[in-house]
Amino acid sequence: MTDALGSIDMPERGRSEDSSPESQKKPRRGGKRGKKGPFARLALFYRQIIAELRKVVWPTRGQLSSYTTVVIVFVAIIIGLVTVIDLGINRVVGYVFG
Repeated sequence: MTDALGSIDMPERGRSEDSSPESQKKPRRGGKRGKKGPFARLALFYRQIIAELRKVVWPTRGQLSSYTTVVIVFVAIIIGLVTVIDLGINRVVGYVFG
């Protein structure tokens, strides 16, 4: 697959990126973010947050209630399991050291 710069999979032969004058320059510092003030960067950050939240697919009320029920049942089962294991270990320790 190729693009405007050449092959993505295989670099062009005879051209070494390490020996080109562009690669010898120091990397630019700042870029677009460096030119903006702190309040402009903060505003951009919040605009990006709002844009990402608009992409979220929110669950319906039915889905939310079913997910909540599943989580509560799962937690109740785990609490019961840990309680049974704890009581079993307590009896074993009482038998061994009691």
